[in-house]
Amino acid sequence: MKLVLASNNAGKLAELQQLFAPLSVQLVRQSELGVSEAEEPFRTFVENALAKARHAAAATGLPAIADDAGLCVNAFGGLPGVDTAYYATQFGYDKGDANNVRALLEQMATVDDRRAALVSTLVALRSADDPEPLIAVGRAPGEITREPIGDNGFGFDPVMFLPAFGKTFAQLTPELKNANSHRGQAARTMLALMRERWS
Repeated sequence: MKLVLASNNAGKLAELQQLFAPLSVQLVRQSELGVSEAEEPFRTFVENALAKARHAAAATGLPAIADDAGLCVNAFGGLPGVDTAYYATQFGYDKGDANNVRALLEQMATVDDRRAALVSTLVALRSADDPEPLIAVGRAPGEITREPIGDNGFGFDPVMFLPAFGKTFAQLTPELKNANSHRGQAARTMLALMRERWS
């Protein structure tokens, strides 16, 4: 089955391709099909993921899957949440992973409550008008480190410490990360839903 991924994020594509391999699903990035980024005006992951999936499915006529994910910091009332990708821009930095990490560590410099979670919400649609979207959520709780540690992954992986492993996501192998990450959890749930509802 060919599925359009409503994202242009190369990191997400690589992770999801690996995770969806058991279903023989071919993920194609929307940019490869000439599809522009969708508007994401909503304040929840599920609403934004649904908007992105509908946009990609409508533009291509293919089934679509979208991921909206972000970092939810306890001390900030769950923020940056849906604004995670643009977090650094709120503090005068250019958009980008390294600047997001830099801004977060600066904002948390005097914060003792380091608890946070990476959250991923996947939404899949058979068509743009599918009345029954498949929705899967994954959540990886941990703590924000005081400095980046590790070279793997992307996003906030270098500062997301997992007490169960005694390491950050950026110190884990891709296989171990996918087995425990927010996106890995959501993808496994989504695979089960696709097998049950779409097969």
